[in-house]
Amino acid sequence: MSKKFLFTSESVTEGHPDKVCDQISDAILDEFLMLDSTARVAAETTATTGMVLVCGEITSSCYVDIPKVVRNTIKNIGYEGTSGGGFDYNTCSVLTSIDEQSSDIAGGVNKSLESRNELSDTSVDETSNIGAGDQGIMFGFACNETPELMPLPISLAHKLSYRLAQVRKEGKLNYLRPDGKSQVTVEYVNGKPSRIDTILISTQHAPEINGITDNAEIQRIIYNDLKKYVIDYVFETESVKLDETTKILINPSGRFVIGGPQGDTGLTGRKIIVDTYGGYSRHGGGAFSGKDPTKVDRSAAYAARYVAKNIVASGLAEKCEIELAYAIGVAEPVSIMVDTFGTSKIAEEEIEMLVRKHFDLRPASIISQFDLRNLPAKNGGKFYQRLAAYGHMGRTDLIVPWEITDKADLLKKESELMMSAL
Repeated sequence: MSKKFLFTSESVTEGHPDKVCDQISDAILDEFLMLDSTARVAAETTATTGMVLVCGEITSSCYVDIPKVVRNTIKNIGYEGTSGGGFDYNTCSVLTSIDEQSSDIAGGVNKSLESRNELSDTSVDETSNIGAGDQGIMFGFACNETPELMPLPISLAHKLSYRLAQVRKEGKLNYLRPDGKSQVTVEYVNGKPSRIDTILISTQHAPEINGITDNAEIQRIIYNDLKKYVIDYVFETESVKLDETTKILINPSGRFVIGGPQGDTGLTGRKIIVDTYGGYSRHGGGAFSGKDPTKVDRSAAYAARYVAKNIVASGLAEKCEIELAYAIGVAEPVSIMVDTFGTSKIAEEEIEMLVRKHFDLRPASIISQFDLRNLPAKNGGKFYQRLAAYGHMGRTDLIVPWEITDKADLLKKESELMMSAL
């Protein structure tokens, strides 16, 4: 008997108030790392009607005009003049409250416990043997449902949100405003995506379209336009198609004129499920945006994705989840867990052995391998800000080092040797 279930994931556009804050925090990070690649940054942002507040701890030898970064980010998102729907980059107030990183935290990060106990490899430069910036658990995940090895629901939700912003910015649907959300429900049969059950899009819009003020007519126009230019466009190249029973819901609240920070207060780090796997995998709870690479909430989550993706790309498993745990000031993870949900070709204990052998998961090694401190400079000054909307994992529009499957062949070869030895 076949087993069916529905699974739903959501995404949001770059104009969603929480995503506005994520992008501001990461734009600040980009700017500091451009000027000082060793800067320690923990920038938190909140935005509400007419105001943005940036607070946190930043230690750097360089000065950054934070209000200018904030305003430019808001402008690029699209909150400008009447098109901003009540929130404007030029007239909102920008408040800052920034302190330096705690010396207690810095001491543990600058030199790991292993270094302080003289247990580390003396051939490793002391400045590279840093400790984790905090304790915590991080998860990475991959599965073979999509070419980018991401779960299908979150992959589709991101594509819809991205396209929604694209048609707005290109002027194809110039009545759209920056705030928006998407949600996709996929029906699974025996663990595999079978059909699309529901598509939901909510988009901020102008109070009138081409002189039309009747809301019922406005919503009809929006429905037809989004079906044609967003939904049909995205699914034209998808292997799992819409069918006659797929439910399509567009602006089900009936009207969405007041949006962005005017409609809801935004906050950095409040879309961690959107940023990762859409709820399909577990999450350690730590946010990414506004944090420099010494914060393992960010760097180790990227590393865990890298490990999981290489395992799936090697053919060792159809899906794989990696959990890493760290202690503040300690370089080596305190634990590594591998879960393949019964899809692996060899024992999970053997996969864990391969992970420990071929992946260096110390913070300094992660930073070095992915060149996390220099990614803004390599990408015209805007890397983390661009990463802050439409997901940190599975990106195909950016060159993202943790998405590379350069160890898949090695893992495949070693696993074959293990199986032949049985």
